[in-house]
Amino acid sequence: MDVTQLVKVSIILLVLATGVALLSRRLGIPYVTGLVLAGLPITELLSRPIGLNPTLVLNLFLPILIFEAGINTDVSRLRSTFKPIALLAGPGAVLSSGIVAVLLKFGLGLSWIPALFVGVILANTDTVSMIAVFKDIPVPSRLSTIVEGETLFNDAAALVSFNLILQVYSTGSITFIEGIQQLLFISVGGCLVGLVLGYLSIPVFARLDDALSSLLLTVAVALGTFQVGQFLGVSGAVAVVVAGLIFGNLGLSRNTSASSRITLLSFWEYASFTVNTFIFLLIGVEINLVTLWKTLPAILLAVLAYQVGRVLTVYPLLAGVRWIDRPIPLRWQHLLFLGNIKGSLSMALALSLPTTLPGREVLIAIVFGCVLVSLVGQGLSLPWVVKRLKLSKFSEAQQQVEELQAQLMTGKAAQDELDSLLKSGVLPKAVYEEMRSAYQVRIAGAEKTLRELYNRRPDEVEGGSGKSSKLEAIRRRLLLAEKGALNEAMRKRILSEEIVRGRIQNLDEQLLKLEDD
Repeated sequence: MDVTQLVKVSIILLVLATGVALLSRRLGIPYVTGLVLAGLPITELLSRPIGLNPTLVLNLFLPILIFEAGINTDVSRLRSTFKPIALLAGPGAVLSSGIVAVLLKFGLGLSWIPALFVGVILANTDTVSMIAVFKDIPVPSRLSTIVEGETLFNDAAALVSFNLILQVYSTGSITFIEGIQQLLFISVGGCLVGLVLGYLSIPVFARLDDALSSLLLTVAVALGTFQVGQFLGVSGAVAVVVAGLIFGNLGLSRNTSASSRITLLSFWEYASFTVNTFIFLLIGVEINLVTLWKTLPAILLAVLAYQVGRVLTVYPLLAGVRWIDRPIPLRWQHLLFLGNIKGSLSMALALSLPTTLPGREVLIAIVFGCVLVSLVGQGLSLPWVVKRLKLSKFSEAQQQVEELQAQLMTGKAAQDELDSLLKSGVLPKAVYEEMRSAYQVRIAGAEKTLRELYNRRPDEVEGGSGKSSKLEAIRRRLLLAEKGALNEAMRKRILSEEIVRGRIQNLDEQLLKLEDD
């Protein structure tokens, strides 16, 4: 396809996406589901066929999505929910892949390698639809963090597993020990690449004095980290995850000006939205309904297989979380099971299957069918499921608290910016004091009202549990800060390990007693 044709196709897709956005909001359906449905008849309208290019998805789209998720992920929140996330994205993904592979091998008569390929592909979750629902229907923040964290690490785990199976297919055989060694090399190597490039980008970012140059650096870090990882034979996806987390939590520090932060985060939000728009439209374009109809029995069996795999991993693994972390409520587990939606990475991996693999076209049709069923069936029902499970607890009292918190946070952020402007000589002291005092009045009013709300007994105000969960979230952050200080003191040999271990055990017990926020 030449440049002129590419521009024309892009314009058609953008206009179509705009129409889908308007229509999906009016009909109350998820945006990504609307995109897939709208993409189904596109091929008939174009003179030349277009489709989802796996190389483009894996080398351009995927690093953008992962890096955007990484820079927007709060490491302190991720750390507080890391155990359930690690169980779902690690052992959960491997176990689910194995269950799907076994069911498809004996259900469809596949050989082990094709079955394992499809197992890994269908064990991957794409939670774009779930995150979109969470924006409209507030859910507990810990649940939202688990969903986002699982997606962040699940994509990387899927790519690592897929490449490992690809190596087994290429070489003919691999021993268990060699497989473990290769898995560790790919994963740990990816972490090291992400750590190095992430930390190296921070001093460069600090020396750039304008937002646009900083923006170019982040794009280079996101795409370059993936390519360096691939070149070194380690996981580029893992490297981008780590680099994004480091840059988002250390690079975008308080020393970064407010305008630069807004410019960077807005750009990455737009980039992620644009990539998702094109991906889900192209998913609809790529799906051939005639082919899917012919393979419908196999598709339905595959859908059943990945749902069984999800059931047998989510519930047992999260039931055991209570022994090592705060328990995961059963309603949350229901949502994590029902929100098991497939998306762009599953299709890209299916298109990346070796051309010499027996039955490749049938396997691709099965994966495409599963993606369509999950996006339409589960995607359309997801808002209803969230409401039915009564996960939203956004009371009037909680809304009042959050509005006051927003007033307090924005006032203090503006004061910090004023201090920076005064220090740099942009503002004269008289203007600085006048503007700062106006913000101080706003801050004092918010602090007074918040103090009165927090000092009330829970039974004095409707939605007291919402207020209580806010305090629980604050207490959790304070306890995690205490743990961090103790670990740092032990690392620097300021405190002995015996003293630190005892205090950390006490802090862990306090964390387990806190309610979920």
